[in-house]
Amino acid sequence: MTGIAIAFLLLALVLVWGGLIASILFLRSRPELGAYPAGGDDDHREDDAPSIRDT
Repeated sequence: MTGIAIAFLLLALVLVWGGLIASILFLRSRPELGAYPAGGDDDHREDDAPSIRDT
């Protein structure tokens, strides 16, 4: 392998594994969303009637 190939291999490894570690640390510090934003309530529109599809 050439020097450039090894450098790109190391760069890719740092990006992939670093992103994985950063994601794990972020999820560990904030595991769940405390409150959902307004407008996220389920209004059960699909429970009123079956959907009519023109096929």
